[in-house]
Amino acid sequence: MVRFLADANVGRLGRWLRALGYDADYEPRLPDSALVARALAEGRVLLTRDAELMRRRAVASGEVRALLLRDDDLGGQLRQVVRELDLSVDLALTRCLECNLELVPRSAEEVADRLPPRVRERQRRFTQCPGCGRVYWPGTHWERMRRHLGAMAP
Repeated sequence: MVRFLADANVGRLGRWLRALGYDADYEPRLPDSALVARALAEGRVLLTRDAELMRRRAVASGEVRALLLRDDDLGGQLRQVVRELDLSVDLALTRCLECNLELVPRSAEEVADRLPPRVRERQRRFTQCPGCGRVYWPGTHWERMRRHLGAMAP
């Protein structure tokens, strides 16, 4: 599965790629040379709006796969990435939006102490991030995100 590295210009896109289920890291402070080196070392597709970054030797030669995003709009960026890389949206909401780790299924009993009372009463399906411990469930926020992803992705 394709993995991504977003530069400082497209950090929000990285978060939405995580929402689609993709490993998408974000490096807001790394200089261009370090970004390219990390993308190469980890086999990540570099996402940027920086045309200068695309001229770096490793990128221009194709050694590092990179995508120059044409749109300022997040929805346009996401549509471009999904279309040009032929991404599937079948894994949506399977990755932690904060830590970028794959979520693990949990029983209601396992996460009961981390849930608001109303959620404990109404929900039965839960996942949890093994890194930060954040708990996810298919509530109204989840449904809104699914609709938003559907509108942004082709």
